[in-house]
Amino acid sequence: MPDSLVIIPTFNEKDNIERMIRKVLTLEFSFHLLIVDDGSPDGTADIVKRLMGEFPKRLFIEERKNKLGLGTAYIHGFKWALKRNYDYIFEMDCDFSHNPDDLIHLREACVNGADMAIGSRYVDGGKIENWPKGRVLMSFYASIYVRIVLGVQIHDTTAGFKCYKRKVLEKINFDNIKFVGYAFQIEMKYTAYKLGFKIVEVPITFTDRIEGVSKMSKGIFKEAFWGVLQMRFKKIN
Repeated sequence: MPDSLVIIPTFNEKDNIERMIRKVLTLEFSFHLLIVDDGSPDGTADIVKRLMGEFPKRLFIEERKNKLGLGTAYIHGFKWALKRNYDYIFEMDCDFSHNPDDLIHLREACVNGADMAIGSRYVDGGKIENWPKGRVLMSFYASIYVRIVLGVQIHDTTAGFKCYKRKVLEKINFDNIKFVGYAFQIEMKYTAYKLGFKIVEVPITFTDRIEGVSKMSKGIFKEAFWGVLQMRFKKIN
């Protein structure tokens, strides 16, 4: 029985999706892969469905009609995974900023005792490549801001590359997860932290996307800044 599912949300990722699928599904560990596509007009979903015949019972797609936000895409995927009894459930971007080879390291961290493993840029051994210096500094100090306000002992609080044991997602009340953009990643970590789960950071090299268009915006950063203040006074479950 397969135990590990990688969830990748997509919107207009036709330049990356086939390479990513082939890479994840040819790793030495037999991961399953769920694509949650938010109605990409560029044909991303069609590429996935074509490849499903090549990777039967390992590649899946859930299609949503509109662009509903990163957070809701992941929650959709989490619910799908829990219904199918996966033990290890991963979040990952489609643009190769996250190296698929690191999926194995994140899984190993959870197998060896972590409840959540974070692919971290800001622990010893972690790196960022191809980002402008200003964006590196903004990301680094954003994580410091989150640690100070929320009191969490996590270095890369905004990271989007993670592995959860299923018991973490079973415990989190998804109806109480309010943010859909950048702040979603912070809110999920903070919730797991407050619930007492063991969180481990695994060093990764984060590489800026080469193909496709970034989904970052000023609105996403604004949501994260004010969202952290709201989380500080939020009752967890």
